[in-house]
Amino acid sequence: MKQILFLSGKGGTGKTTLAAAFAALSRDQVLADCDVDAANLHLVLDVEIEARGDYIGSKEALRDAARCTQCGICVDVCRFRAISPDIQIDPYLCEGCGACVTACPEDAIALEPRVSGQWFNARTPWGPLASAELLPGEETTGLLVTEVKRNMVSLGEETAAQQAILDGSPGIGCPVIASVTGVDVAVLVTEPSVSGLHDLKRIHGVVKHFGIPAYLVINKADLSPELTQRVEAYASDAELPILGTIPFDRTVSDTLASGRSVVESGDSTAGNAIRKIYQRFMEDSNAH
Repeated sequence: MKQILFLSGKGGTGKTTLAAAFAALSRDQVLADCDVDAANLHLVLDVEIEARGDYIGSKEALRDAARCTQCGICVDVCRFRAISPDIQIDPYLCEGCGACVTACPEDAIALEPRVSGQWFNARTPWGPLASAELLPGEETTGLLVTEVKRNMVSLGEETAAQQAILDGSPGIGCPVIASVTGVDVAVLVTEPSVSGLHDLKRIHGVVKHFGIPAYLVINKADLSPELTQRVEAYASDAELPILGTIPFDRTVSDTLASGRSVVESGDSTAGNAIRKIYQRFMEDSNAH
């Protein structure tokens, strides 16, 4: 199963919009939303959730009041200040490091599994979707992304899917690293801005480090022709193939707000540009 990952160095470039459009143009596939901090691919795919479950990704310290002598040693060793002077543990501050468990002379504190988020599998018109949402304050994004990808592979095996479309996280952090692992090709999406170019260089460096072939799409390219030329110059110097550019189109936001992908909006300038980009990508990737 060929895995196609959509990435952007920064948020708001149109990565999810492009991933959803590719999904609507493709067949015989499985989908995955690896942006577990702010999953939103399901918002434009008309999903019907078929299965969901809790994700246990971290641990928290719990106190046994019957055994606790309130000696205060745990308060002193907790570097996160999660334990108050009256030995109450704040679950939002507790990092589950276990220092208090080791230090407690009465064995009155234990680390217990904590629900860190939820995963769900859904049905869409374009194929099954694996997705998840991390609870606020949790930091196990990479592990949850890995769980999403496991579910994606299982769904792909059940449906004999030939390809997978993965919507990655913005940036270059842990969820991106977990998303990149094992994929066959990355489509990088940027915008003509100073920050867009800066963060494109960073995410391109990540995919090159992992040896992942990559393509580039420049969204809203007509808003700043000068900066678009600078992005194109970087791509040329870095030997990063450009699949095409997408013009700014006011109908895109209305289409997405209605729960549809851009290519379902009829004859729009952005939709037509994406269709050409998709065709070019399929021709080039199949040739290799």
